[in-house]
Amino acid sequence: MDFACHVIGFVAALLLPRMPSSQWISAYLLVVLLSLQSCVNNAFYLPGTFMHTYTPGEAISAKVNSLTSIETELPFSYYSLPYCKPPEGVKKSAENLGEILMGDQIDNSPYRFRVNTNESVYLCTTDPLTKEQAELLKKRARDLYQVNMVLDNLPVMRFTEQNGVTIQWTGFPVGYNPMGSSEDYIINHLKFKVLVHQYQAQGDVVITSEDGVAMVESDRKSGFQIVGFEVVPCSVRRDPEAMSKLKMYDKVDSVSCPLELEKSQAIRENERITFTYEVEYVKSNIRWPSRWDAYLKMDGAKVHWFSIMNSMMVVFFLAGIVFVIFLRTVRRDLTRYEEMDKEAQAQMNEELSGWKLVVGDVFREPCCSKLLCVMVADGIQITGMAVVTIVFAALGFLSPASRGMLLTGMIILYLFLGIIAGYVGVRVWRTIKGTSEGWKSVAWLTSCFFPGIVFVILTVLNSILWGKKSTGALPISLFFTLLALWFCISVPLTLIGGLLGTRAASIEYPVRTNQIPREIPERKFPSWLLVLGAGTLPFGTLFIELFFILSSIWLGRFYYVFGFLFIVLFLLVIVCGEVSLVLTYMHLCVEDWKWWWKAFFASGSVAFYVFLYSINYLVFDLRSLSGPVSATLYLGYSLIMALAIMLSTGAIGFLLSFYFVHYLFSSVKID
Repeated sequence: MDFACHVIGFVAALLLPRMPSSQWISAYLLVVLLSLQSCVNNAFYLPGTFMHTYTPGEAISAKVNSLTSIETELPFSYYSLPYCKPPEGVKKSAENLGEILMGDQIDNSPYRFRVNTNESVYLCTTDPLTKEQAELLKKRARDLYQVNMVLDNLPVMRFTEQNGVTIQWTGFPVGYNPMGSSEDYIINHLKFKVLVHQYQAQGDVVITSEDGVAMVESDRKSGFQIVGFEVVPCSVRRDPEAMSKLKMYDKVDSVSCPLELEKSQAIRENERITFTYEVEYVKSNIRWPSRWDAYLKMDGAKVHWFSIMNSMMVVFFLAGIVFVIFLRTVRRDLTRYEEMDKEAQAQMNEELSGWKLVVGDVFREPCCSKLLCVMVADGIQITGMAVVTIVFAALGFLSPASRGMLLTGMIILYLFLGIIAGYVGVRVWRTIKGTSEGWKSVAWLTSCFFPGIVFVILTVLNSILWGKKSTGALPISLFFTLLALWFCISVPLTLIGGLLGTRAASIEYPVRTNQIPREIPERKFPSWLLVLGAGTLPFGTLFIELFFILSSIWLGRFYYVFGFLFIVLFLLVIVCGEVSLVLTYMHLCVEDWKWWWKAFFASGSVAFYVFLYSINYLVFDLRSLSGPVSATLYLGYSLIMALAIMLSTGAIGFLLSFYFVHYLFSSVKID
């Protein structure tokens, strides 16, 4: 991003607080809009947005992304291995915030195609491999590293047969180690198949240049659109002396992938490796808008529906309990109480039992009330970010074709939803304290609590990635960019939200709080056991979809069933509210008036089971993941995910429980 965007925000943060509050809010929002305009003018191109039509013979260059492995989860640069480099030198492509955070490093490559021209091409012959280069190639091959190549924004795809089943993969391996062989072999010959759709245009056509700039051409009537990109990787041993006499892009004979190991290229010290490729164009009936269907096709629709039906059964079960509580227990008690005369009410007051006994303590300030306000506020901010992101993704605005935009959109949404978090946190603080005093510290802590924890975890993980020289390590400049975004957007908006919260109408308690707290009766079992066990119900609505999400993150699969995910999220919100409400009522019935934190963790405890499931997934489903470094990275990111889920679900449960308790005791007339 342009550094001017951050300078504008920084100046605003220094100067605007000296204005009166009403002018400060208006001026700050104006500055934010101006800075956004500046950022938009210098924004990155969103790949996959425009249709590109090529003429026959037009040159296209493929790009290469970071090398990735499901065994180590440590991405490395493509050119960290002794591959052929483009004649004009290695040039990095512009990357958005999400791509950098995901460890993508997109570079140009020497692989060049001419549209609708089948050819077999020589690239280069390497110098004799040094001992270090040979060992590195062997290590990358044994760690199952994949080369990720992109043509016209389509990842390269390959197919393998296993037990009579065709399996689809993105990328191709660096090398392989055959069973029963002590040698490692490198993939040095690629057989590309490019699927093209012949397009007949009428009128103006929107196309994109190689640097991502959209243009309009009026006279282009027909052309070819790339709708598929497949590869068959081969290891072919060639004579390096004869091949080194050729120049890059000279024609060579087409070859078939050899099955004999003696005809394959082994990785050895002092060995010279020749890289070649061939390309074949095949006409296809696939249209350009449907070209991503092959990548986004996910099996297991029945499993998703089973997950939703399972969640709905939990929802109906809990809804029945809530129905009984409201219509049979609470409403019956309130109706009986309201029908009595004053003398009978006075007599009943002396014989109260259950939740009516804690009427003078139910709204007593909980311990660590400021922390509770902060966690609820951050939870609402995360929930809002998740809901908006999933809705936009389900509507197709955040397609995987736009690499990194899902993560970028989530970060931008989180920053701007700080105003909601500040409002909620200060509003809850005012309700608990009865005054606005100290609201600034609540707003500050709200803006720092969750981002601060995430920043600490990412710093530790980033130090590990730096030590391994992985492209997944965030550059120092990105750290400062994220800090600038946080300081110039999130913090001021959270303070503005807090200021609005101080001006909102206060929520008055329906009953007075006694000066002396009531003693809570002893119980056979700690109440926290019930709270911890309550998290199993929300987890039951989530765990099947969680498996697909973890597989997409750690096994390199595409996840695009956001419609299912939105339904699961909706059911999760309902279950969290019902679970928290039922447990709050149960605690009040046994005269336990310390319900605040228990209402939060009744639904928030689902995060505990999410983290346990992540460990289970690591042990049983990511068995290929090797080494303590990879496990540490996995657990670190899982901890961030579990923390976000705890804050989100806990905030939902707490707010619904609060309004339930407020409604319950506002219906009771007890002096």
